[in-house]
Amino acid sequence: MSPRTQARWPQPNAETPELVLEPFAAEPNFKTRIYETLKHAITNMDIYGISEDTWLDERQLAERLGVSRTPIREAIAMLEQQGFVKSIPRRGIIVLRKTKREVIEMIQVWAALEAMAARLISSNASRRDIDGLRAIFDKFNDGHKPADYLGEYSDANIQFHQALIQMTGSKILAEMTENILLHVRGIRKITIGRDDRASRSIKDHLAIIDALEKRDTEAAEKLCRDHTLGLAAYVEKHSEGIWT
Repeated sequence: MSPRTQARWPQPNAETPELVLEPFAAEPNFKTRIYETLKHAITNMDIYGISEDTWLDERQLAERLGVSRTPIREAIAMLEQQGFVKSIPRRGIIVLRKTKREVIEMIQVWAALEAMAARLISSNASRRDIDGLRAIFDKFNDGHKPADYLGEYSDANIQFHQALIQMTGSKILAEMTENILLHVRGIRKITIGRDDRASRSIKDHLAIIDALEKRDTEAAEKLCRDHTLGLAAYVEKHSEGIWT
């Protein structure tokens, strides 16, 4: 295995994912806000789409957010406890990537959680909310095919899966998927353009929405579970370029 290079953050360039951060004024709960801001930024990074390891720099994070390094360290410690990052003595703080087996297991867990989300949505969500799921894919048609607009479709794909969890209104489901999202999202983004998966993906999504509209709980649950387990099976067989 060849040694991995290092990308020091936050100093994004054209070949690395951007850690999106905005400074904010200090206030009584700003320590919690720092933690939530860093967690949100890390969750939205594409750590599997690059070859470099991703490292965080305390000093630069403090400068970007306009705070001292002490609350940054406290936030990093919390993120480390949750498995988002790891502090390595004399080297810094690395954003953790999972092994292939770990990612497959995460996808399998996501499939179970998303199936439960579909069950809750079919029983409790309003028609207006379910219509919002269909609206995510309104722009895609025979003249605007997902396979021809992979960037747009990849974003819509992630939005759909996040929306399923959010629509349940379950804080527990949202918390359980936070850590998984960082890894599953990156793998979805990488694999969606392979083997015409985008074309099959949108068909699966529309079938799930159909089942939700009909309040067919069993079908919606099964379609959601099978769709995400299909990603796990694909990663098992076709992981070239993701893990070196």
